[in-house]
Amino acid sequence: MPIPLRRARPLARAVTGAILLSLLALPAWSAQDSKTRTEQAEAQKKLSDIRSKMEALAKEQAETAAKRDSATAELAKQANAVAAAAKAVRETDAQLAAKQKDLDGLEAQRGELQKSLEGQRAAIAELLRATYALGRGSDLRLLMGDDDVARIAQALAYSKYFQEDRVARVQKLMGDLARLQDLETQINAEKQALQASRAERETQAKTLEQQRASQAKLVADTDAQYKDQGARLAALKQNEASLNQLVDKLQKAIEEAAREAERAAAKANAGSVAPPPGKGLVNIRGNLPWPASGAVNSYGNGVLIKAPGGSEVRAVSSGKVVYAAFLRGYGMLVILSHGNGWLSMYGNNETLLHGVGDQVAAGEAVGTASAPTGVNTGVYFELRQNNKPVDPRTWLRQH
Repeated sequence: MPIPLRRARPLARAVTGAILLSLLALPAWSAQDSKTRTEQAEAQKKLSDIRSKMEALAKEQAETAAKRDSATAELAKQANAVAAAAKAVRETDAQLAAKQKDLDGLEAQRGELQKSLEGQRAAIAELLRATYALGRGSDLRLLMGDDDVARIAQALAYSKYFQEDRVARVQKLMGDLARLQDLETQINAEKQALQASRAERETQAKTLEQQRASQAKLVADTDAQYKDQGARLAALKQNEASLNQLVDKLQKAIEEAAREAERAAAKANAGSVAPPPGKGLVNIRGNLPWPASGAVNSYGNGVLIKAPGGSEVRAVSSGKVVYAAFLRGYGMLVILSHGNGWLSMYGNNETLLHGVGDQVAAGEAVGTASAPTGVNTGVYFELRQNNKPVDPRTWLRQH
């Protein structure tokens, strides 16, 4: 655990004091052995050097802890910047898919319309040939050349129908030609919009890569402050303690909210039978789906899943989002409440897809995975009941 500055100094004094006592014995033994004052002075100088070194080491460790505490804000800021950039890319990808779908639909309409126009042109051409064969003034010749009024009336009716059909066909052809022109305009506009979105996406992708690189450097610089594995382990324990405190507060808030809901329901449904309480994750042991795909390693109280960067992280069961933000040591973290004291946690996300208060269905995406960058990286998953960690492997389906 990183040593706070106010605690580091007493620790340094205690350690220095212990060394002081052991080394102060040297002059005493030297006096008994008739050592010279020069040897005593050398011993005192050696002691002073050791004391200075210990004080410097304690101060350095305390400053390292302080830097990590102050770096937490920077880590959170950088994680949020990466999340925003990744979200922008994700949203643009969705827009690109929608625009491409619209474009495909317009082009399909154009193809059908062009096919229809070809048929109409052929029919009108045949109609025009028939009209030409009849010649001009055919109705007048019919009137002049036949004395049967009934046949004349019938022939005129046919002629009128023939002419109306010709006009209707021509009008439909003109309307479809105008529609085709509108479709061409829409298609060109969609192509331009698609091209602009692709250019925007390329810019966003570059921004995302820059933010990822900045984040990786910041994390590496922060971790490099710890000189040995013991200091690193202490930092991990401090992170775990922070998570425990957070979960404890969340659990109390969830329980209070549940009590308020029960009181409100009892007041609203006085005299009626109360609904059964939530069952949490009861009776599904060994059947929960994995939140992500990838190689699995045990880590802390949970597991690390080396999921591909950008892949979706999914809820193992339905629940409500009670936390969705950055937490030191766990990155962008989502915590779901499933009832009956059960919580599931999803850490090291690149983006968060839900906010506090959202109801999430089983299998619904709650975030996207950060790309694995080292040994202890990947999607972090943990299960707890009443703030007590449980082995997630016994609850998740066998790989």
